[in-house]
Amino acid sequence: MTPPPRPAIVIAATPTPNGDLHVGHMAGPYLAGDVYSRYLRATGRPVVYTTCTDDSQTYVVATAHRQGITPEELVSRSTAQIERSLAAMGTLMAGLPPIDDRYRGTVLDYVAELHAAGRFKLRTVRLPYARNAGVFLFDGLVSGTCPVCMAGSCGGACETCGHPNNFDELLDPKYTVDPTDVVVYREQTILVLAMEDYRERLTAYYASRTPRWRPHAKQLIGELLARPLPEIPVTFPGTWGIAAPFPETPGQVLYPWIEAMPASIYATWWANAQQGKETAATDEAWLAAGDAELVYFHGFDNVYHWGLVDLVMLLAHGERYTTPDANVCNEFYDLDGEKFSTSRNHLIWSADLLAEVPRDLVRFFLALTAPEYQRTNFSRDAMHGVTTRRLVEPWNALSEALTLGLVALDTAAPLPTTEVGRRRAAAMLERFRLCYELPNFSLGRAAETVLTQLDRLRRSADSLDLSANGSAPVRPGDLLLEIRTLLSCVAPIMVEVTDALVAEGVDLRITGDQPHEIAPFRFPRLPNTADTPERTPALDGAR
Repeated sequence: MTPPPRPAIVIAATPTPNGDLHVGHMAGPYLAGDVYSRYLRATGRPVVYTTCTDDSQTYVVATAHRQGITPEELVSRSTAQIERSLAAMGTLMAGLPPIDDRYRGTVLDYVAELHAAGRFKLRTVRLPYARNAGVFLFDGLVSGTCPVCMAGSCGGACETCGHPNNFDELLDPKYTVDPTDVVVYREQTILVLAMEDYRERLTAYYASRTPRWRPHAKQLIGELLARPLPEIPVTFPGTWGIAAPFPETPGQVLYPWIEAMPASIYATWWANAQQGKETAATDEAWLAAGDAELVYFHGFDNVYHWGLVDLVMLLAHGERYTTPDANVCNEFYDLDGEKFSTSRNHLIWSADLLAEVPRDLVRFFLALTAPEYQRTNFSRDAMHGVTTRRLVEPWNALSEALTLGLVALDTAAPLPTTEVGRRRAAAMLERFRLCYELPNFSLGRAAETVLTQLDRLRRSADSLDLSANGSAPVRPGDLLLEIRTLLSCVAPIMVEVTDALVAEGVDLRITGDQPHEIAPFRFPRLPNTADTPERTPALDGAR
């Protein structure tokens, strides 16, 4: 008996609800996670793709202060914007799960079990403190100089080199809400999780898994393991977030990054429930016994948290939970040669771009230029030029050639394929499989392979043999088979054009079978970047 396909859980980095998702965000983990999930689904794998807003982050407090609104108002508005942007991009996500009592209960149960098992330790640490405001500073509330690479950094971790800067490690700290406030240091007793206690298990894990990681992220993990591992704050003196339930730390809140794993577990449960797969136990899908493939998609600036802190949060529960098969990490995506910046208004909101340019062209260009191994750049001129010249024009030329050929053939009956055509289709499928599967998953190579095969098939259509016994190199059935294979493999990236074909009954599942006959089907045309799509409910009110 054939065993059932292995289930997969795909988690995109939890977005902080202090604003919408700009194009840089979307070109990173959110599109990549969606394409990987769609590929798995096309091969017959059960997959849930989800994320959860990170409401407890102090960046919410700092941004709300700058905008003159309450943190609660900012969270509500930003969550709605993020959800609309993910829907407008056409992701498989069922939406964003509510941060409700079930969410908070999941988080509190998760940490309470660790506390009861004695995993947390009391530590007295020095913390930066805004003297006039009377606020302890961490993460989004403090900025300064990274002690490792000397770049400007916020608290928690440096987005330039990726190294953590817990407690009093950040140099020249400033209160981000009021940089004129005097910053001093005060001691506080908090709970921590000592990562050094897990070094042996971490070393074994990374030895087996980091060969599947991209080089920059793998390098950072090596740097972190080469020195004493930091202690993870579990609680912090503050007022924004979930109140810590531990008697040793009255008046403190849970450190926001402590929520990431139970938040992801909760989001998985909620997403499954939207598909009619609700379970009584919130963490059932994450249990090690279920053998789910767990894959994270996030940026380099989150390697420390998603690659190390969150792993320790799972290991601290013993053998209860599955651990990630891979962390797929992207670099920064620039806009016109400079980093996306909300504070300088140097950005393009995803929803705005999608209101101007057809969704499939946006997804394709972001995939083609994805910042996978190094920083890459977005520009409107490049998007228009590249998609028009390399995608839309050859695509529509192939559509026209196939349409004329099938009209001349004048048949609705299935067409035979030959061994040569089946072999070519299988070879094409293998090229895409190497792009979509781990450890070498690459949006850029998948998109480039689309262009290569599209150009080849467009030229093949010129040699189409419409006679039953002709000697021309391309037969109608073979060409249709290869085009359907291309459509199946482009479907994880270009969702609108392929979803429409599936609705018409075209089978775009990705299998190893190469049929001996194939029914004729239409090859749809693509719009160009100047064709503004009709506005959808997913976009209404996004701005």
